[in-house]
Amino acid sequence: MQKPPQAVDFALKETSPNIGAGAVSGDKLSSTYDLVEQMQYLYVRVVKAKDLPGKDVTGSCDPYVEVKLGNYKGITKHFEKKSNPEWNQVFAFSKERIQASVLEVYVKDKDVVADDLIGRAMFDLNEIPKRIPPDSPLAPQWYRLEDRKGNKAKGELMLAVWMGTQADEAFPDSWHSDAASVGPDAVSNIRSKVYLSPKLWYVRVNVIEAQDLVPTDKTRFPEVFVKAVLGNQALRTRVSQSKTINPMWNEDLMFVAAEPFEEPLVLSVEDRVGSNKDETLGKCMIPLHIVQRRLDHRPVNSRWLNLEKHVIVDGEKKEIKFASRIHLRICLEGGYHVLDESTHYSSDLRPTAKQLWRPSIGILELGILSAHGLMPMKTKDGRGTTDAYCVAKYGQKWIRTRTIVDNFMPRWNEQYTWEVFDTCTVITVGVFDNGHIHGGAGGSKDSRIGKVRIRLSTLEADRVYTHSYPLLVLHPSGVKKTGEIQLALRFTCSSLINMLHMYSHPLLPKMHYIHPLSVIQLDVLRHQAMQIVSMRLSRAEPPLRKEVVEYMLDVDSHMWSMRRSKANFFRIMGVLSGLIAVGKWFDQICYWRNPLTSILIHILFIILVLYPELILPTVFLYLFLIGIWNFRWRPRHPPHMDTRLSHADAAHPDELDEEFDTFPTSRPSDFVRMRYDRIRSIAGRVQTVIGDLATQGERFQSLLSWRDPRATTLFVTFCLVAALVLYVTPFQVIALLTGLYVLRHPRFRHKLPSTPLNFFRRLPARSDINQHVIESCTGLKSWYPTHPDIVKQLLQPPPSGLIFLGA
Repeated sequence: MQKPPQAVDFALKETSPNIGAGAVSGDKLSSTYDLVEQMQYLYVRVVKAKDLPGKDVTGSCDPYVEVKLGNYKGITKHFEKKSNPEWNQVFAFSKERIQASVLEVYVKDKDVVADDLIGRAMFDLNEIPKRIPPDSPLAPQWYRLEDRKGNKAKGELMLAVWMGTQADEAFPDSWHSDAASVGPDAVSNIRSKVYLSPKLWYVRVNVIEAQDLVPTDKTRFPEVFVKAVLGNQALRTRVSQSKTINPMWNEDLMFVAAEPFEEPLVLSVEDRVGSNKDETLGKCMIPLHIVQRRLDHRPVNSRWLNLEKHVIVDGEKKEIKFASRIHLRICLEGGYHVLDESTHYSSDLRPTAKQLWRPSIGILELGILSAHGLMPMKTKDGRGTTDAYCVAKYGQKWIRTRTIVDNFMPRWNEQYTWEVFDTCTVITVGVFDNGHIHGGAGGSKDSRIGKVRIRLSTLEADRVYTHSYPLLVLHPSGVKKTGEIQLALRFTCSSLINMLHMYSHPLLPKMHYIHPLSVIQLDVLRHQAMQIVSMRLSRAEPPLRKEVVEYMLDVDSHMWSMRRSKANFFRIMGVLSGLIAVGKWFDQICYWRNPLTSILIHILFIILVLYPELILPTVFLYLFLIGIWNFRWRPRHPPHMDTRLSHADAAHPDELDEEFDTFPTSRPSDFVRMRYDRIRSIAGRVQTVIGDLATQGERFQSLLSWRDPRATTLFVTFCLVAALVLYVTPFQVIALLTGLYVLRHPRFRHKLPSTPLNFFRRLPARSDINQHVIESCTGLKSWYPTHPDIVKQLLQPPPSGLIFLGA
C-alpha cells in the first residue's frame, strides 16, 4: 500500500559540517576527535595559593579566586581563615565570545561589606600556549601576585593557562563561560557525564516444598503459599494442592536484580486463614551475593533453609526455636540477556555473564554537533527559554552532553565512542530541556524535546553520516516538530568476516531458546528492569533523571493506542500488498491483458516443465537480478521516523487524547463509554476476520473428517482416482496440462466460479455450532449530537483489505 511522502519539514536532511573526518591534516585532533567541529577554549586551572596575607582585623583571610576575561567572570569557592588554600578548579572561556586581550586573575578576601583584593596576575592572550591532545597536560606554575599598581604583593598563586579544544580532558569538569548565569550550586547539573547502566541479573527461585509447618489453627487444613519479595518486586506461588504441614509447589519465580546487590531476597511461607487474611508461618532472608551464578541450563543444587518465626510475648518479639524448613533452588541466571528497553529498539543483546560475550565486531562513533530551531520549553523573566542537553544510549553506556543555557541554537560538538557487539542494534539520542539550573523546585522535571533512533545494520562501514534529524514529538494536538539536531555518525568494522558471521547467530543468547521465558513474564521483567535502571541512574551525580531514562527506554510502549494499532494494520497491509500485486499480475497473464507477456510466460512455463532441473536456478537468478536492479535505489541515509507510516499526522484528536490519558483513566465516564464502544466496534471487525480465517481452516479439516459424508466421499474418491492417474501418467504431463489450463485464453473461461472452488465453499465449518448474537448499532445514535465524527467512524464498513479474507 503506497503512501504519499511525508512533509519536507519532517524529512531527514544531509548536511556538510566543517569536521575533520576524511580531511588530510597534520593536526593530531583530526584523527581522534574528527566527527565534530573544533571549538577553541581558553582554559585556566586554578590549583592553589600560598603565603597569602591576612586582611581582616583578626589577621586571617578568607580567600577565593576570581578569573575575569572581558565581561565573563568565574569564581572559585572561598575558604575560611586559610592562607594556603587549594582549589584545583578549571575555567573554560569560549574563544568565540572573547572580547578582551588580557586575562585577569584576582585573589580576594571575602568580607561582609566589600571583598578586599589580595593580589592579581595578568596574562596577554597572544602569549598563551596552545595544547593539542594527546599531548600531556600543561604543568601549572607559581605566579607572584601583584597589586593594582603592578607592584609585587605578598603571596603566590599556582596556575596553568592554555588554549585548547573541547577534546581536552579538562573540558567535562570545567566551569564554562557559556553558563555564566548559572549559580555555583547548579554547575554540576550542566556538565557532561558518562553513565553506566547497572549490571542486571535474572534471579530464578524454584520453590520445591516445605516441611514441618506449624499453623496456629490445628483444626483446619492449611492453604499454604510462598511469597517472595526483592526490593519493590513481590511474587507468590499458587496455593499448594497438598493441604498438609508438608506442602509442595515446584514452581519458578523470576526477579530482576542489579549489582551491587543492595537488598536481600525475603521468602515467607503464609497460610490463607481468611478471604483477606494471611498468617506468616515462617520467613527467611537470602543475600544475593552468596547465591550461585549459572551460565547455562545445567541444574542447580537444591538447598534446605530454616524458616524463622517470631511470637510476641509481653510486647517483645521472641524467636521460636523449633524451625520449619523450606526446600528450594536459587540461582543468578547469567546466560540470559536482561531486557531493559523496548525489544524493537534494543541496543544490547549480550548475556549477563561476561564470560559468554563474543568479541566486539567494531566501533561506533557519534558526534553530537548542534541543534537549531528549538522550541521554548519554559518561561524565565517573562520570556521563553530552553536549556538544552542531549542524552545518548547504546549498550550499557549512557552519555550526557553539557547543558547549553538559554539558547535555541545550541552547539555541543561532543564526540563519544561505543564498542559494537552486534549490528542488529539501535542507538537512541534524546534532546531534553534542563529544568534544574534556575532554582527549579523539587517537583520540576526535565522536559523532552525529541529523540532519534538509528539502526546500525542500516549503516555502511567506515562511512561518515552527517544529517540533520527533525525532532518530532506527538502532543495531544498532533505531531509537532520541536527543532532539528545535527549528528555525525561512523561505524567502523574491525572484522568483516566476524560481522557477516553474526548473521548466522541467534539474536538472543541461547538460554532464551533452551529455556524460554513466556511473553507475559518477559514483559513484567522488562518493566522491573526499567524501574531499576532509572532508579540507579537517578542516584548518580549529577543525576540522570527518571523521566529522562523512562523516555529513552520507552517505558510506556505497551499501552494501548488507537493510532499505533491502525499503523500496525496498514503495515501488515503494506506487506501483503506485494502478494496482492503478484496475484493481480498473474490474473492479467491469465486473461491475456498483454498478449506478448502471456506468450512469454507460456514459453517459460513449458521450458521449466520440460526441464525441471532449471526451476530452482531460475528462481534464484530472478531474485539475484531483482536485488541488483534495486541496488540503484538503496537508501543513502539512515531511516528516520515516518509520520505517514506511524499515522502521527493523521490521528483523530480523540485518539490522541486517549493515547495521552493516564492509566487508570482520568476522563469522564461519558468519554470512557464512548471509547469503549469504539474499541468494541474495532474488535468486532477483527473478530469477523479471525472468524473468516478459522472458517477456511475448518473447511480444510472437514475434507477428511466426515462432517459432511457426501463431501468427504467425493473427496476421497477423487483422491483415489488422482493417485491412480498420477501413478501411470508422467508428472511433467500433469504439470503441463494443469498449467495450460490455468493460463487458458479468456474465450475458454466462464464467469461462474470453478468447480473446486464451489466444492470448497460448500464444505461445513464450525460457525454453525458457534453461537452468534447479532446486535444493531442503533444505540450509537444517542452519541451523535455530541460525538458525530466518532460515530461516523464507528459505523464505517471494514477496510477493503479485510473483505477478501472472508470470501
